[in-house]
Order: sequence, then C-alpha cells, then structure tokens
Amino acid sequence: MTAPAVAPRLRVSGQIYTTVFGTLLTGLVVDAMLLVACLPLVVMLLTTDPSRSWPALAVLAPLAAPAVVAAFAVFRQVSDDGAPTPVRTFWSAYRRHARRSLAVGGLLAAVSVVGLVDLRFLAGHRAGALATPGIAVVLLLAALTGVVALAAVPELPAARLRDLLKASLFLAVRRWYLAGAALVVLALLAGVVAARPALGLGLLPAPLLYVAWGAARFALRPAIPETRPAGSLEEIR
Repeated sequence: MTAPAVAPRLRVSGQIYTTVFGTLLTGLVVDAMLLVACLPLVVMLLTTDPSRSWPALAVLAPLAAPAVVAAFAVFRQVSDDGAPTPVRTFWSAYRRHARRSLAVGGLLAAVSVVGLVDLRFLAGHRAGALATPGIAVVLLLAALTGVVALAAVPELPAARLRDLLKASLFLAVRRWYLAGAALVVLALLAGVVAARPALGLGLLPAPLLYVAWGAARFALRPAIPETRPAGSLEEIR
C-alpha cells in the first residue's frame, strides 16, 4: 500500500533536484560568459583606480550592454522553455542584438557622463542649485529607460531602436516601481563589484541580473502581450 505513494514522491524529489542543479549550472555558465564578454572592462576595473580611469571606463562601459542582453536572452529561455542551452543562446543573442544593445549602452553612458560632469562642475555655484534637480531627473529617467530598454532588446527584435526607446521610456515612467527595482538591483551589483570584485564578478552577476531582468520584463509586458506576434511593437495604451 505504501509503495505507490513513495514512487511519486521520489520522482518529485528527483525533478526538484534536477531543476535546482540545472538552474545553478546555468547561472555559473552565464557568469563565466559575462566575464569573457566584458573582459576589457573587467581588466580595466581590476587594474586601475576607477576614480582616475573613469573616462576609459565610460568608453568601455557600453561593451557590457550586449553581454547583459545576451544574459537576458538566456533568462528568457529558462523562463519560457525550461530547457536552457545557455552557451549557444548567449552567444547567438550577443551576435544578433549587439548593434542595438551597443546603441542603448552608448546612449546611456553618454547621458550619464554629461550629466555627472555637469553636476560636478555646477557644485558650489549658484546656478547649480537651480540646475541640479533637473539634471538629476534626466539621469534617473535615462537609467530607468536604459534598464527597460536592455530587457526589451531581445523581447522586441523587430522594433526600431527609436520606437523601442520611446516605449521603454513610457513604461519606465508608468511602471517606475518595477524599473526602479531593477535599477536598484543593478546598482547593488555594481557596488559589490567595486567593493569585492571576486565575489561580484564570480558569483553574483547571474542571480542579480535575473532579478533585474524579471522586474524589467514585467514592466515591459504591456508592449509584448502573449496575443501579439513575437517581436511586434504596437501602440501602448
């Protein structure tokens, strides 16, 4: 009488073990590929003082965008299919979305550098008290839009970059709490990388990026409902 009850329990336990092991392995693989894809930026971070080498870091920062988008594509496959092929999916998405993700990363880096330089220049000036709030708002909007746009790149492969950025800005403002959560997670990852590079680069990128991707993708959902063809971008109401 007890044998039939034990067999399903063992099967469930085996499935849970397989799922957990597969998820951990996928995370480690994604971490390794992120490290390889961002190697120039990583080397610069580890061998220089960021406070002095920030111009070079700003130039190299957009190189991380295609890697982040490729990781998001792996997370999407894990979420939708449950049978990931992380290496093939990562590099396929990296090649396919490199141009648009570099554009998003370059725009975000440019806005951030200009805004931060302006804030530093205006500090202590009378005009700074008036301009600082506006610049801060622009920087925040750019960061929120950038996070959502990076999640949108693999979700909307047929969308023009201009339309993708407009939709990302609209949804980042409309669903600011989700975009903000994703931004906070990415800021946490950047802080850990700066403080403890080995931990930040070796173990945390995949799980923290997965959380950021989940929040950004949920913010993006009005643009990609399941009833629409994959990659379409219609008017968001």
